[in-house]
Amino acid sequence: MGSTQEPTFSSASAAAQVNASALDLLPVYAKELIAGGAAGAFAKTAVAPLERVKILLQTRTEGFQSLGILQSLRKLWQYEGVRGFYKGNGASVLRIVPYAALHYMTYEQYRCWILNNFAPSVGTGPVVDLLAGSAAGGTAVLCTYPLDLARTKLAYQVSNVGQPGNALGNSGQQQTYNGIKDVFKTVYKEGGARSLYRGVAPTLIGILPYAGLKFYIYEDLKSRVPEDYKKSVILKLSCGALAGLFGQTLTYPLDVVRRQMQVQSKQPQISSDGFRIRGTFQGLLLIIRCQGWRQLFAGLSLNYVKVVPSVAIGFTTYDMMKTLLGVPPRERVHASGGNK
Repeated sequence: MGSTQEPTFSSASAAAQVNASALDLLPVYAKELIAGGAAGAFAKTAVAPLERVKILLQTRTEGFQSLGILQSLRKLWQYEGVRGFYKGNGASVLRIVPYAALHYMTYEQYRCWILNNFAPSVGTGPVVDLLAGSAAGGTAVLCTYPLDLARTKLAYQVSNVGQPGNALGNSGQQQTYNGIKDVFKTVYKEGGARSLYRGVAPTLIGILPYAGLKFYIYEDLKSRVPEDYKKSVILKLSCGALAGLFGQTLTYPLDVVRRQMQVQSKQPQISSDGFRIRGTFQGLLLIIRCQGWRQLFAGLSLNYVKVVPSVAIGFTTYDMMKTLLGVPPRERVHASGGNK
């Protein structure tokens, strides 16, 4: 029996060697793209039900304004079942894979570029991470924003809308979409290519400080960890979670403005107060005046609940994928260039 299995083991070993050599041929930035995309997809899918509820709270969907997290999840289950938890997640994953891939990869590239060209001016500390993270966040947003718009529009609509006795109804005037392609087609007809970027201004204004602060705080906290614990996954996840929570709190009102801008094409027909957001800061003032300042933080507690597992899963998956793909530690890459 041993002689029968020997060819099988040798062929499996040869296949593994071929796969390993094929991975070795990939440049580091390509491996970082793959690792970042996988991390984003796993993390986003894991927290998709919480993301759906957050969008419903942010956009003041009828029937959800005064509900808590568990009550909202229960109501979604009642009207849409398990599929309701993941409505819009297809668009979300399609967006997050290129977004996370670009975010991680361009962060590394921007960081190297800054260190190579401006190290005497900005130094080599966390300020570099602040600048590189902000630039990477803006790049990723501009490349993937239409998918975020589609995700929001799909997550905003709730089944059985407008039927008699339905607590979720919005008087039956809500636009419905059959999928990502239908969203793009309909939105493009409404206002051309510009309409696919409705709400991009508050997104950029929010992502630039958020992405920069996230990397800045994460790297700064890591630098304070004793050398013996720097490889601890738990400590990395803790640093990442704190960075994400702090960054989210500072920039969350801009996220609320963005969501309301993305869905407001339906609201003028529904509301009678002439509520319409035309710009980022005008939107902040309008929401405070018409909906109260608390609306700027609607769903923030839910965001806290989802950030921790999202960051944990994202970082864990990213580290596992980097190990699997043979990506060298970032310090080692920069050390070869004399930056560290």
